[in-house]
Amino acid sequence: MDSNESPADAGSRQREIRSYVLRAGRLTRAQERALGELWPRFGIPAATPGKAMPDLDALFGRKAPRILEIGIGNGAALLSMAAADPDRDWLGAEVHAPGIGHCLLEIERLGLGNVRLFMEDAVGVLRERLQDRSLAGLHLFFPDPWHKKRHHKRRLVQPPFVELMARKLAADGYFHVATDWPPYAEHIAAVLEASGHFGTGIDPASGSGRPLTRFEARGQRLGHPIWERIYPRRTA
Repeated sequence: MDSNESPADAGSRQREIRSYVLRAGRLTRAQERALGELWPRFGIPAATPGKAMPDLDALFGRKAPRILEIGIGNGAALLSMAAADPDRDWLGAEVHAPGIGHCLLEIERLGLGNVRLFMEDAVGVLRERLQDRSLAGLHLFFPDPWHKKRHHKRRLVQPPFVELMARKLAADGYFHVATDWPPYAEHIAAVLEASGHFGTGIDPASGSGRPLTRFEARGQRLGHPIWERIYPRRTA
């Protein structure tokens, strides 16, 4: 495999419970062009033997606080926040190629130099691709709530994920999460409180700088309440 390619599913992960569904999606010609021409500039190459963790300082050409967004979709929230905060570096993890292609095109159009993308499962990115204490923040906006009870085990926010997240966040880091599904909000709050790694969640109201996402807009059309919290990482 070429070092500039990043598979969404490694064979070693086939038996793991996934928190996402790998949907089939058709690439537009523009997205195909972006994956071929722009991925080497803005994508983070797949891991190679002996080199799982990328040198982010080299990729960005500087040292700066870094934020990871899990499941960026087409990148709208990531790019809006990156454009508004150029002093931070922004990482996005997404498994769907059309979304990555769209995001690459927007990075080029907006002239953003502070965004890099993983086309990999976010849990694997956290576990194997990022150093401990390397993130200033982690964003998770409108993850799949897995409504049916038998699917609750597929929800991303579970105790092992929170433990992993806590290891990767700096001492003054934070977890920013939003959902339009009240039972999942209750689950997230309970898991974070039980972990002991995070302080009380703060409702950012309109002060978070997060733009409206298409999943949020759909939830609003359906009359779903929006629950959003920023959880500070405990220092001790």
